Formats: sequence, C-alpha cells, structure tokens
Amino acid sequence: MIYGAFEINSFEAGKGLWHARIQRADREPVVIDGISFPILELGFAWSDPDAAIAHAKAQIDRHGRRYGMTLTEPSPSSR
Repeated sequence: MIYGAFEINSFEAGKGLWHARIQRADREPVVIDGISFPILELGFAWSDPDAAIAHAKAQIDRHGRRYGMTLTEPSPSSR
C-alpha cells in the first residue's frame, strides 16, 4: 500500500508473526544519520497484517521527516 511518500508491505515472518517493510515510493533509499537503507523492516511482531501496517503508518507519521520525506512533501517527479 502507498501511504504518503512511502510504500508499506506486510509479511509473515513466522506463523502469526506479522511485520512491515517501509520504503520510499520513489524507490530512493531512506537515509538515517548518513546511513542508506533501501528498505526498513520494523522489528515488532503483530498478530495480523493490518496491525503491522497500522504500526508502520504510526512510525512514518512519527519519523517520516527523518526517513527522508514527509507525508505532505511532493515527490521529485511532481515538482
């Protein structure tokens, strides 16, 4: 799913253990403290994929600017 400037995917890392991956929708790396990450995987396990997605959205809302983009910032291709 696309959430603002980010793409979120849930995945099952074990039976009933759902996690989420976040990456920028423009496929540019997320840079945190000078370190480049093509994809961020959240380390919390949730009981269903919707909970993992909700947690990822909360992390983007909280740290989106630190991840390289804010939810309201237009993508470089739309400028």
